Amino acid sequence: MSNLSHDCMDAGGTTPRMEEVESRLEQQSRATHGAVAEPNHLEALRFRIITQIAEILENQIRTQRSATDISELNHNVHQEIISKLMTAMSAMAADDSNAMIAMIPTITHIINTCTRLDHSLDLLFQHRSEQWTANDRHIKNLLIEFNQTLLELSSVLIEKDLLERQSQVLQRIILSHEHISQWKEFVQEILADFYAIFPFNFFYIAFAEEHGLSLYLYYLGQYTDETRAQARGLLSQQMLESIGLPPNAALDIEEFNINCGAQIKPDLDINMISVPVPDHSTNLAGLLGVAYAAENNLSAQEASVIRAILAVMVMVVGSSKVLSRTLLELEYYAVHDPLTGLHNRRQFNDILNYEIGRSERHKHEFSVLMLDLDDFKDINDSYGHPTGDTALCSIANALLEHTRNGDLCARIGGDEFAIILTETGPEGARIVAEKIGEALREMAITSAQGNRFHLTVSIGVSSYPIDGQTIDTLLEGVDAAMYKAKDMGKDGVCAFDATETRISIRETRDNAENLREALKEGRIIPYYQSIVNCQTGELYAFETLARLKSPTGETTSAAMFIETIDKYGLARDLDLAMINNSFAAKRAAMDANRPEANAKIFINLSVQEIQGRGILGYAEELCQQLELPPENIVFELLERDAIGDMTNMRRFLTNLRRKGFAFALDDFGTGYNSFHYLRELHFEYVKIDGAFVRNILSSKVDYALVHNLSRLCQDIDILTVAEFVENQEIWEALKDMGINYAQGYHIGMPLPEMQLPLKK
Repeated sequence: MSNLSHDCMDAGGTTPRMEEVESRLEQQSRATHGAVAEPNHLEALRFRIITQIAEILENQIRTQRSATDISELNHNVHQEIISKLMTAMSAMAADDSNAMIAMIPTITHIINTCTRLDHSLDLLFQHRSEQWTANDRHIKNLLIEFNQTLLELSSVLIEKDLLERQSQVLQRIILSHEHISQWKEFVQEILADFYAIFPFNFFYIAFAEEHGLSLYLYYLGQYTDETRAQARGLLSQQMLESIGLPPNAALDIEEFNINCGAQIKPDLDINMISVPVPDHSTNLAGLLGVAYAAENNLSAQEASVIRAILAVMVMVVGSSKVLSRTLLELEYYAVHDPLTGLHNRRQFNDILNYEIGRSERHKHEFSVLMLDLDDFKDINDSYGHPTGDTALCSIANALLEHTRNGDLCARIGGDEFAIILTETGPEGARIVAEKIGEALREMAITSAQGNRFHLTVSIGVSSYPIDGQTIDTLLEGVDAAMYKAKDMGKDGVCAFDATETRISIRETRDNAENLREALKEGRIIPYYQSIVNCQTGELYAFETLARLKSPTGETTSAAMFIETIDKYGLARDLDLAMINNSFAAKRAAMDANRPEANAKIFINLSVQEIQGRGILGYAEELCQQLELPPENIVFELLERDAIGDMTNMRRFLTNLRRKGFAFALDDFGTGYNSFHYLRELHFEYVKIDGAFVRNILSSKVDYALVHNLSRLCQDIDILTVAEFVENQEIWEALKDMGINYAQGYHIGMPLPEMQLPLKK
């Protein structure tokens, strides 16, 4: 644009101040370039448009000058014509010829016309000159304003290529089980793509942990030991200060090399861009970021993209760190009992299955011990569940002390343990069992109140291959042997006797077939026991209790056949029978407009239903068919069943409430860690185990447990139902405690129909 000032002049004959325009444009560019490097396409656009506007301005100036020249030329020509005409007219005036004198008016008219034309042209060119001057000023201002606007726009826009590279990096940052468990390697995978956006030199992750600072350094390129030492020292110092740890805190540094990046000199300053690690737990705080040598230029766009990527990476790394810890804990507790640290039932079954295959291949013997503590419930009732938990842990330690490293000890139930003795026959297994029994018998346990007590155990023994060659036969045998030890007076060891047990197994099988037929014939029916408001005595609900009706009319309670039902997979059929019959009875009461129609129905479910067998969907459809409100249906599960599978239990409860049903936890208090599950899971109702309720008048411990449980449930909005209310005195005591509802023989016996209980 500078050549414009040398070639053009404005209408007034002065040189345009294009140098001023160029100077202002250069100042704008320098001011913007000082902070931000313009994207290439915006710079090209700016240059192209400024050039075009400058050409327009230059053409206008040239046109203006040409017009001025033409105006001057026209004026000069007119003056010359007028001068000659004036001379000719003077000559004519001197000549007396009439013809010449006659031409004087015509010439005078021509002279006047030329004069007026000159005057008009002067006015026209003066007006055009004023317009050109104004246009010149407008174009200059537009040129400067456009340049400033484009520079400001370029300072906030990010190049498309830069955005695409950022997207490529972010697409790699996807959480998976492998990435969580190997998060340090996962970081290496994405740093090469990250480097393509900005050529940094170091990437670092720091966690403040109990032992000090854990620092993970990633070197982008091959650096000398001197450079690495300088970077390590500088980054460690700055991160200790940022996290708030003392300068002498312990450092645990782990370094990684990534083959990309340029070399840097040891004496260069190193700049850092850091973001804090989210506080996922009280023991996790830290930083994550990049470091680069000072000679590298960092644009605002690059800084913005880097911080955006770091913000995502810090969430991924922080979450991965916490989740990796959680996964390790989950993997541990997937095969271990959380209280004792022994293996759980699942791991016991897996190892037992493996041991059967191994012993079959190598022709080895091995034995299984089943241990059940004698009268352990009395310990919980007398000294409280914390003391019971302490006793279970002491027993677990004793089992580990009296078994070998190759053996497996497991806790498979509340007070039941099992041991796999590898390469051990029946005689060796009996010796081990007797030593364990003796050790537990002599072990003194102290309660929180300072009371000392002892425990005994009944132990069953079965051996492979003599007593069984499958998991089922071995477990059936050892279970039968353990119960035989119980029947023989407890505190003893009993080996499996295949001859005696065969008859028992056959009887159980026959009972299972009889139950299957009874279910098909509709002879397992619900009886209804009243649940009343503990404060008013008004009917609140009915609990359905299964009864087996024989062909001759006698009825048998569920306690006599429920184990066989569960063992032979008939629980689902039983649940369906109870749901169908009780729903039909509820509909009949509603159609007859009886008072019982307003009562809720409590229905027991088997533990298999929380595995997602679709019973809730069936109940929902049946409610729609019979037009029963789902909120009047409450499903029950025993505590020991409900807490056995926490993952499925949460899913089951979510599905239950989504369909409108409610849930009651039955026999609450029998588990060793019941209150833990009140925190982990939410129930609408808690049914307090009748063993506590019936003894509240004679046992201070039972009274305190029921009383405190009532208060706890009130605080967390869970309704309580007390079972086994057998007399008025117990009812009055429960009423004083604030128990919401009660059931038992004192209130009403189970009946084949829904009936209002008698007022008491």
